[in-house]
Amino acid sequence: MKLGISTYAFRWEIDEMEPGLETILHFVRKTKELGGEVFQICDHPPIEYLEEEELLQVKEAADNEGIELEAGTQGITPDHIRKYIHIARVLGAKTLRTMVHSKEAHPSMAEAKEWLKDVVPELEEHGVKIALETYEPIKTRDLVDIVEEVGSPHIGICLDPGNSISELEFPRDVIDQGTAYATNVHLKDFVFQRKDKSIGFDLIGAPVGEGQLDVAYLLESLQKEDIQVNAIVELWLPFQDSVQETIDVEDEWMERSLKNMKKALNREHV
Repeated sequence: MKLGISTYAFRWEIDEMEPGLETILHFVRKTKELGGEVFQICDHPPIEYLEEEELLQVKEAADNEGIELEAGTQGITPDHIRKYIHIARVLGAKTLRTMVHSKEAHPSMAEAKEWLKDVVPELEEHGVKIALETYEPIKTRDLVDIVEEVGSPHIGICLDPGNSISELEFPRDVIDQGTAYATNVHLKDFVFQRKDKSIGFDLIGAPVGEGQLDVAYLLESLQKEDIQVNAIVELWLPFQDSVQETIDVEDEWMERSLKNMKKALNREHV
């Protein structure tokens, strides 16, 4: 298992930067500095507007740093997926994380299955695997049904046990249902804490391995199914007292998350 960082872990810093090639190159280098082995460029639309030569510069920079690249977007309309298969191919990315729904399209189960079947030949041709993320609009059992119906090793699940809590799915249930089909893992830890005056709860982020995500159970489940995938750190970091302080804490949480995961994997020396 390689450990990586998503653009979702850099969300506060990335919002302060101009979109474009230099920003992506910056985060490739930063992934290396923080101890990551993979950089997942996820839900970052500016990458769609890079010329092929610029995408090749991203690949070259990642190769020079020893960083594997992954791509990510939202939606499964065939034309959109084909666009991202091309981006993934140029970047040398073997994983394309996406979601069934996008802002523009909310397919039925039948449509989702047909759309994905339509792009399987291109996925096979270019050696790219789709990872459909577990998240609140889609029950995990329905995501599994889609993957089973399509029936291709190039269509799997991005296992993110924290996302489905708002749909009242327990993280362990998400792990139990989705692990066998995992082509990617998102490591996003969380804690529930009572609001002021004990009126309800807040669900907020934590460094991976320091919250309520059962990391050991997740790793054991992957091991039992003999699933070899990359695990990508994401963060639900609340805003601090200033933008710069928030960015500093973001970096600190990422370093702690990767250190905790390396310890969990008995890779402290890495």
